[in-house]
Amino acid sequence: MTPDKPHRPKSDAAALAHEIEELEAQSASAARLFDIRRIIGALFVVYGIIVTAMGIDPTDAELAKAQDVNINLWTGLAMLALGAVFLLWQWLRPVVPPTAQELAAAAERPDAH
Repeated sequence: MTPDKPHRPKSDAAALAHEIEELEAQSASAARLFDIRRIIGALFVVYGIIVTAMGIDPTDAELAKAQDVNINLWTGLAMLALGAVFLLWQWLRPVVPPTAQELAAAAERPDAH
């Protein structure tokens, strides 16, 4: 028995199973929250909005620098599209963390290196 974990009697197996389920649910929500696709997608959307806003009404000097191409508008729209793709991807294929049983089974298996 370790000092960090209290001793649980065997009759408390149902409570332990319930606690494991709660921890797995919390782990799943944390995995979805910190999914890198969400972070990258959100950054591209925010920067895309800023760059698109800068390209809505360009000056003649800005157009002359870019050989009469409204580069801010097109780049901003591309960034918005890329951000939307990342957000759509994480929505369609969410992260599913492994369950306690899967982790235990993986720990028991020898490495296949």
